[in-house]
Amino acid sequence: MNMSTLATPQVITLQIDGQDVSARADESILDVARENGIDIPTMCHLDGLDPVGACRLCLIEIEGTPKLLPACMTYAEEGMRVLTDSPRLQKYRRTILELIFAERNHVCSVCVSNGHCELQNMAVKLGVSHVTVAYRYPKMEVDSSHDRFRLDHNRCILCTRCVRVCDAVEGAHTKDVMGRGVLSAIIHDLNEPWGDSDTCTSCGKCVHVCPTGALVEKGTASSEMAKRTQFLPYLTRMREHHS
Repeated sequence: MNMSTLATPQVITLQIDGQDVSARADESILDVARENGIDIPTMCHLDGLDPVGACRLCLIEIEGTPKLLPACMTYAEEGMRVLTDSPRLQKYRRTILELIFAERNHVCSVCVSNGHCELQNMAVKLGVSHVTVAYRYPKMEVDSSHDRFRLDHNRCILCTRCVRVCDAVEGAHTKDVMGRGVLSAIIHDLNEPWGDSDTCTSCGKCVHVCPTGALVEKGTASSEMAKRTQFLPYLTRMREHHS
């Protein structure tokens, strides 16, 4: 018996937005959609990092299922019929984006990532020109204790990209999440100032996976704050090769 044949994931057929597509049974709907040129909005997902379904912007409809499901955490099944851009989904996504803006203090005009911000770009893409829910205006801290980087909790959307890249790619696990709900916050080690961390390697990977201006390099102008994430797929392949 050929053992390699047993290890090959089953190829299945499903439908996304009326389009028949093929997929492996271990692929998420988000991955299958992207492979077939179908765009599904997301903020927390990044190729090379494990999906967590944190932002919920990639919600999809599946025929026969009343609930909306995150495309990044929902795996393809034979005969599945998926909708990715219905009026219902558009409404939910705009509401989710408004809540993200209202939860912290996002002032694009004075942000170093203005023009290089995924949250800003997503608002344009989804047609969110104003926020209809009440702003919380929380009093959030800015951690400038690190020699090279700064963490501004006012602009954090809790996507946990920084936590995941620090753990899975750099292997330091300096960052984590403390608290619950809207009180959650990114912390370093045992909730110490970033500059006092004994585990941080100062690699900067967390800065370059951050979708907003929450994590930035000190002394950079807005024109210099384009994030560099090309290292992720490469490092992921190298880890898989050596595992």
